Amino acid sequence: MARNAAVKRKTKETDIILSLSLDGVGKSEVQTGIGFFDHMLEGFAKHGFFDLTLVVNGDLDVDAHHTVEDTGIVLGQAIREALGDKTGIRRFGSFLLPMDDALCLCAVDLGGRPYLGFSCDFKTQQAGALDTELIREFFYAVSYSAGMNIHIKMLSGENTHHMIEAMFKAFGKALDEAVGKDDRIADVLSTKGSLA
Repeated sequence: MARNAAVKRKTKETDIILSLSLDGVGKSEVQTGIGFFDHMLEGFAKHGFFDLTLVVNGDLDVDAHHTVEDTGIVLGQAIREALGDKTGIRRFGSFLLPMDDALCLCAVDLGGRPYLGFSCDFKTQQAGALDTELIREFFYAVSYSAGMNIHIKMLSGENTHHMIEAMFKAFGKALDEAVGKDDRIADVLSTKGSLA
């Protein structure tokens, strides 16, 4: 069965339409109104082999906070919906990704419990038009909306662009591993018998 999801979410702050395929080839069309954020989400899709279509109209006249956070909420919801009952998935995934000076570790657990461990001190307050403090907000929103445990640790890095890009690519690679199927798993990978 195809593991796809389509999510629409409209508030006074953002209007978001997102479609996601967990079994894609890494194609993406992303329009958030924030060029750097688009670039990061495209990297996530490409390296995770996810097909992602995303259009966000947010209140960027205020700032980027609502756009970034709400995109995380919607992406997390799409991941949760596309996974269904999680039968046969590996559940855990991790990846250590180098990008020039940056070295990022990302590990995820799709066990149904949200948590974000985030360890990174960015060298600048902005990357392009994006406030770097919003990177943590994005991953926090994904974690809680998807019911996913995410740990991101920046082991080294000097260039803020490289550090953030390493995070998004590592997250894509770790998630790709976690959502992958394993024929040895007859139901769900849990002694509880459920990954809710």
